[in-house]
Amino acid sequence: MTEAGLSYEQAPPFVAPLRFFQVAPLFLLLVAGLALFVPEWQANRWSPASLALTHLITLGYLGMVMLGALLQILPVVLGAPVPAVRLVAWAGLLGLSIGTPGLALGFLLSEPLWLYAGMPILAAGLLPVIVAITFSLMRTAALQVAWPIRQAVLALVITLLLGITMAGGLFGLWSLPAAADLTPLHIAWGLLGWVLILIVGVAYQVVPMLQITPPYPARLSRWLTWIMLAGLLLFSSLPQPAWGAAASRLGELALCAASIGFAVATLRIQSRRRRKVPDVTLDFWRLGMASLILSALLCLLLSELPETWQAPAQISLGPLFLFGFAASVVSGMLYKIVPFLAWFHLKTQTGAKVGSIPNMKEMIPDKLARLHFRLHLAMLIVLLPAPFLPAPAARFAATAGLLLLAAGAVRQWLNLRHARGLFLRFDGRLD
Repeated sequence: MTEAGLSYEQAPPFVAPLRFFQVAPLFLLLVAGLALFVPEWQANRWSPASLALTHLITLGYLGMVMLGALLQILPVVLGAPVPAVRLVAWAGLLGLSIGTPGLALGFLLSEPLWLYAGMPILAAGLLPVIVAITFSLMRTAALQVAWPIRQAVLALVITLLLGITMAGGLFGLWSLPAAADLTPLHIAWGLLGWVLILIVGVAYQVVPMLQITPPYPARLSRWLTWIMLAGLLLFSSLPQPAWGAAASRLGELALCAASIGFAVATLRIQSRRRRKVPDVTLDFWRLGMASLILSALLCLLLSELPETWQAPAQISLGPLFLFGFAASVVSGMLYKIVPFLAWFHLKTQTGAKVGSIPNMKEMIPDKLARLHFRLHLAMLIVLLPAPFLPAPAARFAATAGLLLLAAGAVRQWLNLRHARGLFLRFDGRLD
């Protein structure tokens, strides 16, 4: 997809995706604050604190950004506007903003009442978004571009159904078989289905266009997400009979190999970009791809590690994927997408000539984005080794890492506000 093939005239109002983008960093701030006062997350990745924090990151931060990006990508890249986009955007925004904290409180306090409140609000907010996005995807003629997004939306639906099934069984709404452990499937479909496949599908479009790189190899962009989806289906095989365990392991290998293949291909085309100038968004992407490779290798080698390392490695794997890969790539996307949208909508609304309004680099100056990158990188360097350290050092490293996470979240929020402020100062209209 080249820039000439984009349907800018069908772009939604700037405020539709912008609200999602502006709220997202506040969830990272909430994550950092909560984790500082509930250190139990360091001891067990299945603890109530870990579950609460994970859902705040995946739904609150990543979910916000990814849904906001889809509202923009579907009409512009696929030529398929989202119906009733203003109402759909408000529904999704309110559902995530209210339902996600309620769900997290339910996990944290082991209190069914909060889950009963949070889950319906979350479902009521996401259902109109999923229906509208599905309707939009059914109307597009750009099938090859649309398939990764369709697969990601399917994974999101499966993730939600698994989550509802587990929560209902946990609090006695219905019974589950004693041997049914849906947690690994819920995590796999959420992180590797919804998050990873959607990032891959979006990367096919935004990396070549916004980073001025060659396109991804045709075979890779055609088959990679299908391999990931097949891997998820194999991974979901029942452990009995005996071949089910083998199929599950094969699915895990396919997912890890596909992840490494995507990361290597991305780094390769970025090394061949036409504009050889420093770009902080490229630094975010490189960090994300390196973290994705390390996540896949760690997942493959986890059972081979010394026994004393396995539990800390499992705890570090979550932040490595969520912060190192997903949050890094999301930040790299935001610092390209938001300045472009602010400049494009301002130019379209005011009819101003180039040079009379701020350019994309001025919407979010590189020095501000780079400050966020340094805070983000420092957070990873300090936080990821924490589970492997002795108790006093682990607490200190975790505290320092969480403070850096909070500082990075505030910096990102201020950077996005900077773009919004410039847009309004030059007579831009959000609606």
